[in-house]
Amino acid sequence: MLQALAIEREAVARYGELADMMETHNNGEVAQLFRQMAQYEQHHVEHILADMGWAEDVIVPRQGDLWSTPESPEAVPIEEMHYLMHPWHALNLALAAERRALAFFEGLARDASSDAIRRVAEEMRDEEAQHVALVQAWLARVPAPGPDWSVDPDPPRHVD
Repeated sequence: MLQALAIEREAVARYGELADMMETHNNGEVAQLFRQMAQYEQHHVEHILADMGWAEDVIVPRQGDLWSTPESPEAVPIEEMHYLMHPWHALNLALAAERRALAFFEGLARDASSDAIRRVAEEMRDEEAQHVALVQAWLARVPAPGPDWSVDPDPPRHVD
């Protein structure tokens, strides 16, 4: 469950970072999507802390001690961000992250060492499945951008 807590805390932070990035580039629509995802993930943090009887300041091991990848399964990769991205892009990134989280909690529920951990993992799995469905529903309502979506008529200028 420490892994689960770390995943959810990192998801809150990453969605917040992505929202900040989008706001910096005046992409308010995508920023709002990421802020809403951060709220969902914060609910998961609170859920895990309450179910496990842990205090807010419980210490989680370093990322490298929790899984073999540089980031947690639910983290949206920063390198996949683009300042001109559309909601369609943001939703696809969020969908991939939510699917990875769903797979993580499915595995945790299957391999749980106690009934208490299994119960919480199953609840988290079910919530992640709801997030996947929610993001899929949002995605069905937004158009895919055209091939020229990343063309910036007024690109940033760098002075060397």
